[in-house]
Amino acid sequence: MEQQLGEGMTVNERLYHFGLMDQFDAAAKSGNVSAMEQVLLQARFSTAQAKETAQAVASNPKRYGY
Repeated sequence: MEQQLGEGMTVNERLYHFGLMDQFDAAAKSGNVSAMEQVLLQARFSTAQAKETAQAVASNPKRYGY
């Protein structure tokens, strides 16, 4: 049984793997939740995971380094 792509990776590891770190950082720094969600979807997060992660970053950006 093949491991699901991204399974066991952190958010940052997955963003790095897909070359999406800069896009996500720009969206996070601007507070653009929709753009963060779109980048996370490109990194093959589920819709629910993308929404939850983007909201967490937007609600407390300092916690995540933004």
